Amino acid sequence: MFRGKKYQESSKLIDRLKLYEPSEALELTQKTAKAKFDETIEVHVKLGVDSRHADQQVRGAVVLPHGTGKKVRVLVFAKGDKAKEAEQAGADFVGAEELVSKIQNENWFEYDVVVATPDMMGVVGRLGKVLGPKGLMPNPKAGTVSMDVARAIADIKAGKIEYRLDKTNIIHCPIGKASFGNEKLMDNFRTLLGAIIKAKPAAAKGQYLKSVVVTSTMGPGIKINPLRVE
Repeated sequence: MFRGKKYQESSKLIDRLKLYEPSEALELTQKTAKAKFDETIEVHVKLGVDSRHADQQVRGAVVLPHGTGKKVRVLVFAKGDKAKEAEQAGADFVGAEELVSKIQNENWFEYDVVVATPDMMGVVGRLGKVLGPKGLMPNPKAGTVSMDVARAIADIKAGKIEYRLDKTNIIHCPIGKASFGNEKLMDNFRTLLGAIIKAKPAAAKGQYLKSVVVTSTMGPGIKINPLRVE
């Protein structure tokens, strides 16, 4: 696989066989973020669970203390007073049934998070096959199905992110931008990993954190010693 010149230069800074301390790994991740834009720093955590079993699911949401550095567009399914509350709280889009047809007919996805009041889930459920694969389906565990839409929107805008296992038992999450600096990235990293560790299912056996890797958008992956995280 061909890699660009900047990627190859960045790779020289990293010892592929080494398991780094979290702070050292994040410092290196910022050094390897050589793109012309402010790269996102991502964490990829492989867990010792089997996502095919319901009792080994790991999913939730956490507010990163310094946010993600990304402007998040929120779509809210609500009616009446709750729709007004959502508008006042800064939702980017608010609506009900008419939004379902817009999404279905126009393939409209100009939003990053979907929030719904519980009474609207029957309506939103029609979009399961469309929103589900994109990870956009509102979920009570993530706090995106709520009567307190103002709080849900405030949390999301403040840097709330959802974490969930993919089919290969890996969680992928952004923890900020390269420009954040090490202190803010470490705060966000600790907050995310703390939430994932706390969410350990009772059915999980053996080593829970199998591997932890940090990377910038265009940079190489840097392995963190998982025993230094817990």
